[in-house]
Amino acid sequence: MGEFVHLHLHTEYSLLDGATRISEIADKAIREHQDAVAITDHGVMYGAVEFYRSLKEKGVKPIIGCEVYLAPRSRFKKDGRADSSGDHLVLLCKDAVGYRNLCELVSRSFTEGFYQKPRIDMELLEACHEGLIALSACLAGRIPSLILSGNMEEAEAHALEMKRIFGEDYYFEVQNHGIDDERKVAFALRILSEKCGVPLVATNDVHYLEKADADMQTALLCIQTGSTLSEGKPLGFESETFYFRSTEEMKTLFSSFPGAIENTVRIAEKCNFDFEFGKLHLPTFTPEGGLSHKEKLKRDAYEGLSRRVQSGRIRFDRFSEKSYLERLEYELSVIDTMGFNAYFLIVSDFVAFAKSKDIPVGPGRGSGAGSLVAFCIGITDVDPIAYDLLFERFLNPERVSMPDFDIDFCYDRREEVINYVKEKYGSDKVAQIVTFGTLAPRAVVRDVGRVMGLPYSTVDGVAKLIPRELNVTLASAMQQKELRALYEGNPEIRKMLEIAERLEGM
Repeated sequence: MGEFVHLHLHTEYSLLDGATRISEIADKAIREHQDAVAITDHGVMYGAVEFYRSLKEKGVKPIIGCEVYLAPRSRFKKDGRADSSGDHLVLLCKDAVGYRNLCELVSRSFTEGFYQKPRIDMELLEACHEGLIALSACLAGRIPSLILSGNMEEAEAHALEMKRIFGEDYYFEVQNHGIDDERKVAFALRILSEKCGVPLVATNDVHYLEKADADMQTALLCIQTGSTLSEGKPLGFESETFYFRSTEEMKTLFSSFPGAIENTVRIAEKCNFDFEFGKLHLPTFTPEGGLSHKEKLKRDAYEGLSRRVQSGRIRFDRFSEKSYLERLEYELSVIDTMGFNAYFLIVSDFVAFAKSKDIPVGPGRGSGAGSLVAFCIGITDVDPIAYDLLFERFLNPERVSMPDFDIDFCYDRREEVINYVKEKYGSDKVAQIVTFGTLAPRAVVRDVGRVMGLPYSTVDGVAKLIPRELNVTLASAMQQKELRALYEGNPEIRKMLEIAERLEGM
C-alpha cells in the first residue's frame, strides 16, 4: 500500500471548485508511489464510477467517499443563518454496505436536507453509519469550527458522540496548508486525541494535482462566484498548497504527529469496496393470468402483429407474411435468450399508459426502431421490415449489453408517465439522470477573460477567432495564424488562453 494515501481529494465533480481531472489522478499517484487514492467530492458522488474505472485501469486502488455537509441542527430545519451550509465531514466506504449507506445519505441530503447545500444530520448518520469510516474534515468541519470558536467542551462532546457511532472508524483529520488556524486546530486535536481515544490521520485537501495549478483553480472558483482574480485568493485557499502532495512532503509536514501518516494506510486497507458491473437490476413485472414473461411477450407480439395488419400498417405486398413471422420468431428468441422479456414488457406498459391518456409519444428513434417486436407491442411506430432496419443494431447475442429504447414523451405531460412508473414499480426502482455541461472553448475563454478583468472587446475578439466546429479545441484553434499571433504578441491574451486551455472541458 506504500507509506501514504491521499484520503481527501476533490475532482472536477466538485463543480467549479475541484480542478483535479479524474483521468490524471492514477498517473500522479503512480509517479508518487502511492497505491490508493480516495475521492471525496463536496456533497455528491457524481464522479464515483468514472473515478473507480479510471484508477482500476491503472492498478491504483480507488476508495469511494464523499465530503458531506452536516446540518447544524436537523436536516429538516431551514431557518436563515442558523441552518445555512453545514459542517464538512468526510465519509469513506469500507464495503458494499458502506456504499449503499453513503448513497442513502447523499440522496437524502438532497431530497430532505437541501438548504443552500445538500445536508445530512446526526439522526441520519446514526441510522446509516455501518460500513463507513468518518474523518473530521478540514477547518470547515464541526470539531475544527468548535475549537476555533473556543468551545472545547462542545468539541469533546461531539467527538465522543462520533466515536460512539463509528467506534474505531472515526478519526481526527490534521491538515497543514500553511494556515494559522490549521496549526491551532492540529494542536487542539492532538490533546483531544489523547483524551477521547480518537486517532489522528494526516490529509491534504487536494483540489488540483500540481502546485502550478493553483491559479487555474483560483480562476475556476472566480467563475463560480462571479469574482475576479484581482480580488485575491478566495477565502480558504489563501495558500498554493491544495495539491496532490508527495509522500515525502506529507511525512515531513506531519513528523510531529505520530501515527497520522501510517493511519492513512490503515484506513486504505480497511476500504475494499468494488463496483459490480454487468449485472442487471430490473424492476419486477408481473403478467396477468399467471403467464411467464416469455409467454406474455409472445402473446402480445402476435396480437400486435395481427392488429398492425388489420389497420393496414403492415401490408404483405413487398414482403410476405412468412418474412414477418420468421423475423418475429427470431427476435422473440433473441430477446428471451438474452433475458430481456421483462424489459420489453415494462417499456410497452408505460408507453401504453401514455397513449391511453392521450399523452403524445414519439414514433421511436435510435436502434430500437429496428425491432419488429417493439413495433408490434406498440413501443415504436415504425415498421422495421418495410424500411430495412436491422434488429441486430439494437440487440445482438454476440455483444451482450442492456437494450435502450429512446422514447420521447410530451414535454408538458411526461411527469404523468414518470409518476405512473413510480406508482406501479416503486419509487426506489425509478431514477432520473443528470447531464453535465462542460466548459467549451469559446465559453471558457470568455469566462477566464472576465475573471482576469480584461476588456470585453478584447475577450470577445479572441473568442470569435475560435471556429464554431464540432470537436474544436483551443489547441487546434491556436494553430490559426491570427489567433497564434495574438497569443505570441500579447502577454495578457497568452495568460488568458493558457488558463483557459487548462480549464477547457471541466
